[in-house]
Amino acid sequence: MKNLCRHVLPLAGLLLAGAPFHTQAAEFNRVQTGKSTLAFAYKQMGVPMEGSFHKFTARIAFDPARADAAQARFEVDPASIDTGFGEADSEVLGKQWFDTKAYPAAQFVSTGVKALGGNRYEVLGKFTLKGKSRDISAPFTFKQEGSVGVFDGAFTLNRLDYAIGEGAWSDPSAVANEIQVKFHIVADAVSAKK
Repeated sequence: MKNLCRHVLPLAGLLLAGAPFHTQAAEFNRVQTGKSTLAFAYKQMGVPMEGSFHKFTARIAFDPARADAAQARFEVDPASIDTGFGEADSEVLGKQWFDTKAYPAAQFVSTGVKALGGNRYEVLGKFTLKGKSRDISAPFTFKQEGSVGVFDGAFTLNRLDYAIGEGAWSDPSAVANEIQVKFHIVADAVSAKK
């Protein structure tokens, strides 16, 4: 018994000394904008089209162990749009589309995050574009790669809800009403004690 105690007690002490390492969590809150992307897909005259926005800022605070406390805020510069066609890029900056002079930024602010199981989550929040705000939800996946977290997700918005494409452009047979927005966010982790 004495020999057993001599070996077990030091081992237990080592395990207890290591316990604080298990109470630390990683909070992903430093977005690597250069490695992150914000893209969209839609149909024009029934033909699938894609594009992206080159300028956006993202602030997040995400700990997978405490997903319900996560926060996210995105600001997008609509003037940074890239449809792949220079003429279209210029057209959509005008009043009938984004009206970037009056509304220089689109914004998403989260109101909550739900864990859906596995590495799947859903973020809820308010999306504001061209002065109009709507509640949206966006499912996403989270993958940790060392000290880096990768968030991939998408949601669909109806452009006419935000008066995007007014006048003759409000006909969804020319440009579909449904626009799929896709995000790929890469963020560094910062240790956070619980």
